[in-house]
Amino acid sequence: MKFRVNRDVLADAVAWVARVLPNRPAIPVLSGLLLEADDGDLVLSAFDYDVSARVSIDAVVAEPGRVLIPGRILAEITRSLPGEVVEVLTSGSEAVLTCGSAEFGLLTMPVEDFPSLPEMPPKIGAVGGVVFASAVGQVAPAASRDESLPMLTGIRVDISGDDVTMAATDRYRIAAREFGWRPETAGATAAAMVPARVLVDVARSLRGGEVSVALGDGVAGFESVGRATTVRLLDEQFIDYRSRLTDDWSIRADLPVAPFIDAIKRVTLVAERNTAVRLSFGQGQVLIQAGGGDIGRGAEVVDAELSGDDIQIAFQSQFLLDGLSGVETELVRLNMESPSRPALITEVPGDAGPSFRYLVMSLRLTT
Repeated sequence: MKFRVNRDVLADAVAWVARVLPNRPAIPVLSGLLLEADDGDLVLSAFDYDVSARVSIDAVVAEPGRVLIPGRILAEITRSLPGEVVEVLTSGSEAVLTCGSAEFGLLTMPVEDFPSLPEMPPKIGAVGGVVFASAVGQVAPAASRDESLPMLTGIRVDISGDDVTMAATDRYRIAAREFGWRPETAGATAAAMVPARVLVDVARSLRGGEVSVALGDGVAGFESVGRATTVRLLDEQFIDYRSRLTDDWSIRADLPVAPFIDAIKRVTLVAERNTAVRLSFGQGQVLIQAGGGDIGRGAEVVDAELSGDDIQIAFQSQFLLDGLSGVETELVRLNMESPSRPALITEVPGDAGPSFRYLVMSLRLTT
């Protein structure tokens, strides 16, 4: 095999594919990147039996072929190369990489031992990359990192005709986002539990355009701008999140998002990590308080339009900030019932109503 390729293009492609390489591969070949050169294209692939990544880039191919190269070291090398054309050729058990005066000889791995990548399942629809990335960014913070409960580490994707809902929970909060998309079949319905870390990686790698979504046989696929990812789905079991995101609340407060977030961050500077933040709502304002321990205390007032009785309520500060950070309107609405019940964070609804909802548990108030 022998090919030449632009250094920046190669480094970018290698970095994108290498992100799915396992830290502790079940077998050594899973730490490798598969390079396949043929007819003006270079395809780079990685697979760990759960997640696969595949990207195709332009290359000048002198001799077609396939080679399996240790992925992480290849990513480090391509990232550090000078800005010149890269040439790669195989010679015996080595892949020789040359760029300017730099030359590396990397021992190859047995390509015949590398598992076949799963086929991309049937496409079921497409959505704009900006909308997709925004939705994932809003719900992913609510997904659990506890691998002992796989259901909680995923993002639930519910598809009903032209509408999609993404939802996640770690038992202490629920985040959900609704958006429109272009289904392949009108009126089609589907549901899937996708690992949150995979959706976050896909969203981070988007560069505009559309994201094609594929689903079938326990596998989901996402493709955008020549980059494709497949992932094995989690068990479909999930909570009935819709019933918990009710609109029936007796107390409602509308606040400017940015000043509210800034104030919370300031007053918690004197508090321990992930401490409680107390919100005291009165007519026309909310008093934000935190701290009071060994470091000190902080307090700040932000304008708020309150409907209903005055209320004092407390939340874990980072959980509250995660919800507020998902709001894409200038105003945020806190829907509350009592200090001991969860609160629902929504964007101030327009004609179509709120598309983002975030339910967060309150903390017991202490004197």
